Amino acid sequence: MQRIDRSRVADLMERERATFRDRHARSGQLAEEAKASLLFGVPMNWMTRWPGDHPVFVERAEGAHFWDVDGNEFVDLCLGDTGGMAGHAPKIAVDAIAEQAGKGITLMLPTEDAAWVGTEMTRRFKVPYWQFTLTATDANRFVIRWAREITKRPKIVVHNWCYHGSVDETIANLVDGRTESREGNIGKPVRLDETTRVVEINDLEGLEAALAHGDVAACLFEPALTNIGIVLPEAGYHEAVRELCTRYGTLLIIDETHTISAGPGGCTKAWGLDPDLVTIGKTLGAGIASGAYGMTERVSQLVYEHTDWKNADVGGVGGTLAGNALSLAAMRATLGHVMTDEAFERMIALGERFEQGVRDVIESRSLPWHVVRLGCRIEYLFRPDAARNGAEAAAGQDDDIDPYIHLFLLNRGILMTPFHNMALMSPATTADDIDRHSQVFAEMADELLGG
Repeated sequence: MQRIDRSRVADLMERERATFRDRHARSGQLAEEAKASLLFGVPMNWMTRWPGDHPVFVERAEGAHFWDVDGNEFVDLCLGDTGGMAGHAPKIAVDAIAEQAGKGITLMLPTEDAAWVGTEMTRRFKVPYWQFTLTATDANRFVIRWAREITKRPKIVVHNWCYHGSVDETIANLVDGRTESREGNIGKPVRLDETTRVVEINDLEGLEAALAHGDVAACLFEPALTNIGIVLPEAGYHEAVRELCTRYGTLLIIDETHTISAGPGGCTKAWGLDPDLVTIGKTLGAGIASGAYGMTERVSQLVYEHTDWKNADVGGVGGTLAGNALSLAAMRATLGHVMTDEAFERMIALGERFEQGVRDVIESRSLPWHVVRLGCRIEYLFRPDAARNGAEAAAGQDDDIDPYIHLFLLNRGILMTPFHNMALMSPATTADDIDRHSQVFAEMADELLGG
C-alpha cells in the first residue's frame, strides 16, 4: 500500500483553495453579504462545512447538473444528499407541482393523489397502511411515539453512527459499551441513556443484550449504515434482527431514507426484509418536502386501538402541513414517472460503473482505501478493508484527505456529498458524468501520490 505524504496534502490543499477563490469570486461576494442577515452566513449552519473559503452559491440546476453564480457548471453527484435523487427539476414533476400550486397548496383535507401514493408505497415496500409527513425526521419521530404508545415501553435501540435526521433519541454513540450523546448534539433534552441504547450493526449478541431488559419499544435501523461510509449487513443479520425483535416484543422500524438507493422499494424489497414499520423522506417529492411512514396490518390495528380520537390533533403525531396537497402531487408525479422501476435499473447500472471506476484507481495506485456500493449509492473510505460496523467506519475518516478530494473534484466541476465521500445516481445521470468523475478521481490520486 502506498503511503501518503501529509505535508504534500497540506500544500495541495492550499493550491486548491487558491483555485477555488479564483473560480468563485461572485459566490465569495454573496457569502460576505449574507453574513449581515444570516446566522453563520448561510440558511442552515451545516452549509458552512463545504471545503473552500465559503459555500458555492447556485444559480440554477437541471437533471444531474447545476450552474453557480460565477457560471461554472458541475456534475452533481451529491443531489441534495438524496433530496435531489430524482434529478433537479424533472419536467413531469415540475408541471404537476405547478398545476397543483394553482389549485391549492395546503387544505387540511385529502386529495385523490393521497390514495394513489399510498397504494404505490404499498406496492413498493409491502406494508399496507401509510401516513405522510414533511420529512423523514418527522416520520421517525412519529413512529417512535406510536411504538412507545403501543408497547408501553420507554426505550429505543439504534445502530452506532446511525442517521435518522434530527430525532433526539438517535443522536447517540456507543462509547466503551455505554450510550452517550454524540459530539455536537445541541441542547439535548435528556441524557441519551434515558431514551436510547446503542448497538453496533452486525452485533447480534449486543442487540440481544439490549433487548433482554424488556423495556425497548422499537429498534430503529437503517438496513445499512449510510452516513459514516456505507456499512453493509452481514449475511443473515436482518433475519436474526427480525427474530430477536419478535422474541422480545419489540417493534422493528426500517428507515429507508438513504437506502432507497437499493431499488424502488429500498432494501425492504431488494433484500426481502420484514419490518413492522417503514419510514422514508427526502427523495419522494422531487425536492418538495415529503416524507412517509407505513405499517403492517397488525401494527395498524394496534394504532387504531391506541388512538384518542377526541385529541388526535394534539398527540405529538402530525403537523398542519403534513400530507398537504402540493407534497402529494409531487410524490405522485415523482413515484409514477421519475423514480420508476426502470429508472432504478439504469441508476444501479451507473452505480456499478462508478464503483468500478473508483476501484480501478484505488487498486492501480495501491491506495489504502476501499469503495462500497448500495444500489445506486457509492462511497469510498480511507481504510483498506470494508468496515464491519460504525466504529470501524468512523475510524476510517480522514480530516485531511477528505476535504482535499472534495475540493479537487469541486474545482474540476464535480460535486460530491459533504461530510463523507458519497456519490448518488439520478435518473438524469449519464455514463459520461460517471466517466468524468473516474478521470478526475485518477488525476487527484496521482497528484496526491506525487505522480
